[in-house]
Amino acid sequence: MSTLFLRTLREDPADAEVPSHKLLVRGGFVRRAAPGVYSWLPLGKLVLENVSRVVREEMDAIGAQEVLLPALLPKEYYEATGRWTEYGDTLFRLKDRKGADYLLGPTHEELFTLLVKGEYSSYKDFPVVLYQIQEKFRDEARPRAGVLRGREFHMKDSYSFDIDDEGLQASYDAHRAAYIRIFDRLGLEYVVVSATSGAMGGSASEEFLAVAATGEDTFVRSTGSDYAANVEAVATPAPPALPVEGLPEARVHHTPDTATIRTLVDFLNAAGLGRDFSEADTLKNLLVKTREPGAKDWELLGIGVPGDREVDLKRLEAALEPAEVALLDEADFAANPFLAKGYIGPRALIDNKVRYLVDPRVVTGTSWVTGADETDHHVLDLVAGRDFTPDGTIDVAEVRDGDPSPDGRGTLYTARGIEIGHIFQLGRKYTDAFGVDALGPDGKPKRVTMGSYGIGVSRAVASIVEQSHDDKGIVWPREVAPADVHVVGTGKGEQIEEALRIAGELRARGLRVLVDDRKGVSPGVKFTDAELLGIPTAVIVGRGLKDGLVELRDRATGEREEIALADAVDRAEAACKA
Repeated sequence: MSTLFLRTLREDPADAEVPSHKLLVRGGFVRRAAPGVYSWLPLGKLVLENVSRVVREEMDAIGAQEVLLPALLPKEYYEATGRWTEYGDTLFRLKDRKGADYLLGPTHEELFTLLVKGEYSSYKDFPVVLYQIQEKFRDEARPRAGVLRGREFHMKDSYSFDIDDEGLQASYDAHRAAYIRIFDRLGLEYVVVSATSGAMGGSASEEFLAVAATGEDTFVRSTGSDYAANVEAVATPAPPALPVEGLPEARVHHTPDTATIRTLVDFLNAAGLGRDFSEADTLKNLLVKTREPGAKDWELLGIGVPGDREVDLKRLEAALEPAEVALLDEADFAANPFLAKGYIGPRALIDNKVRYLVDPRVVTGTSWVTGADETDHHVLDLVAGRDFTPDGTIDVAEVRDGDPSPDGRGTLYTARGIEIGHIFQLGRKYTDAFGVDALGPDGKPKRVTMGSYGIGVSRAVASIVEQSHDDKGIVWPREVAPADVHVVGTGKGEQIEEALRIAGELRARGLRVLVDDRKGVSPGVKFTDAELLGIPTAVIVGRGLKDGLVELRDRATGEREEIALADAVDRAEAACKA
């Protein structure tokens, strides 16, 4: 360590919010270069490469072949698939000196598809799986949490190409199994959940989420089955339709100062109407505006949900992707005077041809209290299917603990996670865009089908730290640690010389060793650094050396044991192989 390019920090960086950000910076693994952009220092690069090695080994084991494609890509490929506009502001765009448009690749479906089209043309060439580990770029509006959500990140992306859907399923299953082995080897606690495909397109889609309270993704699990899904992919079970005959007629009531659901319910319950009302009896109508990629004009969209639920904006964005979504501002209300703010009902939306979508729970025969499209007025007993007919359903209301599981077994509970992997059955979206065919055994062309599979390599590093740390520092799993053994010479002269000798013998036995041979550094600082850096096994050569003793430490368990100097190399090697 006397020559290692390393400077540890005693204090957390001012902008750090999560443990991985704090500890990776304090331990000298990474340094911030710009918002959302980080440099990987020697120890951090070792960890990053160790994660990449695990990924490579498991990808190679399923027959995938590694390539390296450019990060700088021409616009026309992404225009052909519509993603030049679909990605919106998250795409890094630039021009060369001749004015031609380029982008920094966020993902590489287009280029891989064209690569295979240029090389393969017969069914005999397939299946094929290609992958790369490379920097990717996304212009995050709010980069945060260090390398967990950056603008430049390391990612493994692989792509399968098959002649038929059965082949695609086999490639998908092979990747799924490989991902399980990868994340098991990385020592991560994770779940596999159903997910949406988003801008990637395709059908079947699953995410691998590292369980962490600091994660940005909310997922649900069932108490009665193995059902698990990203909250954006949860399908709300719709109740059966009810008969409309015999239900009370809808009637408008004067309800002053009731622009919120809570004030409305309180007013109704105090009005002596002969029944009790709850927020679940009301129909809340949220107005947003949407804009398709490349379009100039916004369009209004009304969304009706039970009043005891909020609209989950992440679910809304996922449901409408790739369209852009925004809440209405005062100018929008002024431009559409039929919108009575706080008192909006289905009738004004339908009459003014505003697209109106409702929660799956709003089925025919359900009766609601909702806005009467007039300030200080609501309508009671407005029945779906009798008094209004929405344009369709949209499943964007918040998901709560205790909601029924979509598979009908048990109830849901929520947790937080970090997306570390995502697998998609893309189908033919990209091969259709570029006309990728292969001659079948009958001599007729067949359209090739694809899968896309990503792993956030740098994000996996941060996820490991989120799950594996204590109040002293990082606790690296041995598979990804920057070294197997940390040998610390705590004093001057003899202790450091003995530490160097032990380190040399351990290296000769094939172990990766970090040796603290710094002079003029106090034992306390060396101990603190050893715990901060988190190497799995430590050999401390200190004051016990005069009695022929050294200390063997296990970083994960905290166990310490004094052992004979003569046994130090054997015992450290055994600890690494245990």
